[in-house]
Amino acid sequence: MKKRFFLLALPAIGALFSLPVAAQTYAITNARIVTVSGAPIENGTVVVRDGLIESVGANAKAPADAQIFNGSGLTVYPGFIDALTSVGMAAAPARTPGAGGQAAAATAAATAAPTNSNYPNGLQPEQTAAEMLKAGEAQFETNRNAGFTTVVTVGRDGIFNGQSAIINLAGETVSEMVVKSPFAEHISFNTVRGGQYPSSLLGTFSALKQMMLDAQRLQEMQKMYAANPVGMRRPAEDKSLQALIPVLNREVPIVFNANREIEIIRALDLAKQFNLRAIIAGGQEAHKVADRLKAQNVPVLLSLNFPKRTAAASPEADAESLDVLRLRAETPKAAARLQQAGVKFAFQSGGATNVNDFYTNAGMAVENGLAKDAAIRAMTLGAAEILGVENRTGSIEKGKIANLTVVRGDILGKEKTITHVFVDGKLFEQKERPRPAAGSGNNAPSGGTTPANPAAPTAPTAPAIAQVGGNYSITVEVPGQPVAGTLALVQQAAILSGSMQTQLGTSQIKDGKVTAEGFTFSTTVDFGGSTIEIFVKGTVTGNQISGTIDSPQGAVPFSGTKNP
Repeated sequence: MKKRFFLLALPAIGALFSLPVAAQTYAITNARIVTVSGAPIENGTVVVRDGLIESVGANAKAPADAQIFNGSGLTVYPGFIDALTSVGMAAAPARTPGAGGQAAAATAAATAAPTNSNYPNGLQPEQTAAEMLKAGEAQFETNRNAGFTTVVTVGRDGIFNGQSAIINLAGETVSEMVVKSPFAEHISFNTVRGGQYPSSLLGTFSALKQMMLDAQRLQEMQKMYAANPVGMRRPAEDKSLQALIPVLNREVPIVFNANREIEIIRALDLAKQFNLRAIIAGGQEAHKVADRLKAQNVPVLLSLNFPKRTAAASPEADAESLDVLRLRAETPKAAARLQQAGVKFAFQSGGATNVNDFYTNAGMAVENGLAKDAAIRAMTLGAAEILGVENRTGSIEKGKIANLTVVRGDILGKEKTITHVFVDGKLFEQKERPRPAAGSGNNAPSGGTTPANPAAPTAPTAPAIAQVGGNYSITVEVPGQPVAGTLALVQQAAILSGSMQTQLGTSQIKDGKVTAEGFTFSTTVDFGGSTIEIFVKGTVTGNQISGTIDSPQGAVPFSGTKNP
């Protein structure tokens, strides 16, 4: 039961790290403004009021009641959009091998919520992200700190992943967060668990086609019955087939998760057969069928989770196949090739464990031939157009939602700093980055998306930093089920490394930083065959340590004592 540590029973603790300033008026002045919908404004002002962009331009004036930020040296972008995630979605329970696992699955099925679907779990397209979404701003802090204001979220299990929702990453209730629901129906070329049909990919395609045909027939029967029910047996109700009717009517698009060429071809064939509004997600080899994507007007939600070698190179390691080497070399070129073919595309994180890989790999796409303006568009207005919300977000224009990301430096460069993020007009201001002391050399942090306060004066030397190194015994306060663990913190100036150990195993600290206030780091844990990224933030006072552990499912506090 303790393995439910990060994924179950995590409360959505709201407003933990954000500032309670909703419905306030702001003005960012003297900034470079990348509107995306038009030419950049080299020195202009953006005014935010009541969650919307009130005005923008070189001659826009800051209202008397606005909180003013001097944007000299800063660039204001539309809030960045991650076009496919599973943030805020509860993870599926881990599978237990053997007969015990089968019994547990049977018990879960027996106690599941009643449904009038005639199809097993995994083949139920009526599942909706909006109904499963866990609200609460704290769980999205990592994404916001990286500059994201809007995401598409949907479950990742099953053949039908369900109906996705487009959400803004602010708000303490689901209704506050949802921008559009549903956005699309999502399909992955998986099989059904537990030995049920379909248990092969061939069976999966057969099941998908049959369900589409069944839904077509159900719609025809419903129309006939509505026109004249006399002497006609009423059509049977089925939520799963009913959910496919808007897809068949082209009212809702269908997203196929497909990376390899053959998968994409099969998805395009299915879309053509049933005249569906298709979108390809992943698309590592989409450039190989770019002409067909263009001909069928099928856009791509292109994954920026580029393939990389997972095992450390060693004399004993198996040589990688030519196909694997070719895929790794060719994937960064896919965006440029789609652009050249005229295929619409947006960027998505693709389940990457480090959210900042999004910008790093977008930069790699630019290095491999993609126009820089096209890269920025693929994470802003281009994404919004594919998602059907371009009249609400994706560019900096009067009347649109005030989703803004303020950056010092080039967002696609190595040296950049996210300074402020506005989501629905709500300000999330980042803390100042520690400045390296003179002569600190390689121990000084650099690059990444470390937060900073542009209004703070430049100091010639680094401010004092906390001393947090040591081994700690901690207790994570999962409600009703405290969990013990250990933290081994190794500090070198403002750089933090080490490890974290819990019942889920030992994981290495990444992106560890120490400030005057405390420390932060991220790490990943393996749960049920999935890799989950968590973000840890804490302080040390004497021998006492405390803080919060934040995952995509929520945040929980921890506390503990330094070991002698």
